Amino acid sequence: MAKQIIRFGIIGLGLMGREFASAAARWCHLLDLDFQPQITAICDTNPQLFQWFENSGFPIALASSNYHDLLNSDQVDAIYCAVPHNLHQQFYIDIIRSGKHLLGEKPFGIDQNANRAILEAIAENPSITVACSSEFPFFPGAQRIMKAVSEGKFGQIIEVDSGLLHSSDLDPTKVINWKRMVDINGEYGCMGDLGLHALHMPLRFGWKPTHVHANLSNIITERKDGAGGMVPCETWDNATLSCDVATETGDFPLYIKTYRIAPGETNTWYLRILGTKFSIEFSTKYPKTLRWMNYEPGKEQSWNVADIGYSSAYSTITGGIFEFGFTDSILQMWAAFCDQLVNGRDHMSQTFYCATPEETRQQHDVLTAALQSSHEKRSVPVIERAL
Repeated sequence: MAKQIIRFGIIGLGLMGREFASAAARWCHLLDLDFQPQITAICDTNPQLFQWFENSGFPIALASSNYHDLLNSDQVDAIYCAVPHNLHQQFYIDIIRSGKHLLGEKPFGIDQNANRAILEAIAENPSITVACSSEFPFFPGAQRIMKAVSEGKFGQIIEVDSGLLHSSDLDPTKVINWKRMVDINGEYGCMGDLGLHALHMPLRFGWKPTHVHANLSNIITERKDGAGGMVPCETWDNATLSCDVATETGDFPLYIKTYRIAPGETNTWYLRILGTKFSIEFSTKYPKTLRWMNYEPGKEQSWNVADIGYSSAYSTITGGIFEFGFTDSILQMWAAFCDQLVNGRDHMSQTFYCATPEETRQQHDVLTAALQSSHEKRSVPVIERAL
């Protein structure tokens, strides 16, 4: 099968930049696709990071510390951009206006105003494919939950719990990084970096919060600065949001957790939906395990547990008995972005597409309300701010 080559530039060569490049190198893992990404350009302000890409055999035509060089290059069709939140507005708008397709990182703007500016640029350039990185819904268990929601199996929904838990900041001796600095990370703190992961699937299901009550915690207030001193940690470590959701079949609470200090959790994403007829839950802590319960009035209540194995949105060479992991979810998400870019959202080879710019706007509406709730110590309405 002849494949359409999509030439990608990567801006930001840190952890996620290398993850995406690694996924491109594993493209042969996927079956029956008519497109393939190729890493042709890289950019970072630290040129020492170029070496890993050059040593890994990628056909790099351009390596630069100036991202505009990638935007002006005829060797680049699309950009994956992973830069700190304070750079999102300028970088994303420049990428879109240059005519390059964009897969960006959350939260898609350091605050609501930045997000609005990015979405205005998207509206002005409708031929450009733009999406936001959110890989966890591509786990097989999450895909099974999506199927259950689409089939309307739950009866009346009782409650929904979704979250992403880290223990990445549990160590008080850890040197501070930009994610603990308000001027770079933004006032959202952990919510900006982790919030879309927890909100993506509820928003995709149409479960938009109408009100939110936020409990935000700044647990470690000082950290080492790497030069022998101590500096303030200004951003929120942990956030618990209690949201009200109204639907045609009834209202229910949606609980969102985004924790950077969750002892024992390295990178746990979970989603749990309880209903009067059907309930289901999945966590990446147990990547092969799905739990669900059918309920019939007056009958015994019993959770079913099954190993669902490797059953991905895009077919792969991996046998169904094996485990699906984080790097697989990155590969599947990138396939979805490329599929949408080449074939359009309505003609993708499977139905689950990446997080949309509109979903990032809805995320900002919730997180902005959460900040207000924390400040005023009360539940506040989530105001939908259109362009």
